[in-house]
Amino acid sequence: MDIASSTPLPGTFLHQLDETQRHGLTRAGSTRQYRAGIALVHHGDPSEHVIVLESGWVKATVTGRNGWETLLAIRGAGDIIGELSGLDAEPRMATVTTLTAVTATILSAERFETFLMGNWPVARALLRHLAANLRESDRRRALHGQSNGDTRLTAMLHELVTRHGIPVAEGMAIDLPLSQKDLASSVGVSREVAARTMRLLRERGIVATHRRRVVVRRPDLLRVLALSVSMSTEAS
Repeated sequence: MDIASSTPLPGTFLHQLDETQRHGLTRAGSTRQYRAGIALVHHGDPSEHVIVLESGWVKATVTGRNGWETLLAIRGAGDIIGELSGLDAEPRMATVTTLTAVTATILSAERFETFLMGNWPVARALLRHLAANLRESDRRRALHGQSNGDTRLTAMLHELVTRHGIPVAEGMAIDLPLSQKDLASSVGVSREVAARTMRLLRERGIVATHRRRVVVRRPDLLRVLALSVSMSTEAS
């Protein structure tokens, strides 16, 4: 799947809507394009508009008081950004930055709410989307408390290849412009722990790493490791 694909990805908000509902939502807002590296919203920002991704990829991050940036999520075509602030008018919970060129539909909070009030199937899809995100957050918190860095990182790689993997000759490619720092912050480990884990995965022939690209050669083994104990005896 091309990273610039405008087809809603499985499991996304727009994927739950039919073509008529998607077009209605698009007509309620305005289309904008952004280059890679642009912050669409900032953590703590009081803005209330909603962003619906039509193509491209973004990452949601939060920076702590110690300067450590935590990767919260990766979102692609079909996902919706800022829906909570659009509904409750509270400040943004994360900074959202484009990883690639992005095309998006922007709706004011008022127009978004009006559209939902007149379209129960879309409102229901949004509720399902919010429930899925809540379950994902709960699952990650549980994993964080019950496992170490090795297992959390392999679980993240397994999730990325399952949701965003592209079939290639070597296996399944995670063709997203994520750095090793991004991967480390997504599971709350240091870059050293992430580097060690990736080295072990390479040595076992499970993954091959390239610049801003990871190819999972053995998705079956990665899944087993993601559900198992640490691959090493070192503390993380």
